[in-house]
Amino acid sequence: MYFTLLSLHSINRWLVLISLLAAIAAAANGYLAKRKFSGMDNTLRHVTATIAHIQLMLGSVLYFFSPIVKLNSSAITDSTIARDHTFFSLIHAGLMIVAAVVITIGSAMAKRVELDQQKYKTILTWFSIGLLIILVAIPWPFSPLAKRSFITVF
Repeated sequence: MYFTLLSLHSINRWLVLISLLAAIAAAANGYLAKRKFSGMDNTLRHVTATIAHIQLMLGSVLYFFSPIVKLNSSAITDSTIARDHTFFSLIHAGLMIVAAVVITIGSAMAKRVELDQQKYKTILTWFSIGLLIILVAIPWPFSPLAKRSFITVF
């Protein structure tokens, strides 16, 4: 079950990043071009927030099955395992929850704003902040905090 969840979480990460980039690009384009906020823009906003929520749920379930997170931190002697434990149990989990909250707030605020330009600006601002938090918290292969391949499929 752990490896299935890890694979789904790893694959869905790309959907989150792609949908966030698409929503941010559409919001920037709409804001700069002073376009009317369309149904497609609204769908993109909603789908992006939904994909982020699915990723958060996958990550939350994965958190409780992860052998790395379950480790007793006082019994860890290997520095690589200790680094991974700290990263996944605290940094990754905490920042990803914050990112999902930021994206949710941005989506909810944009939904309630009346003016089209304000909708675009709200999405652009909040989704960009969410994306930056996510980019910091991803265990990139080049990260000094925790290393994972671009796609972890077992």
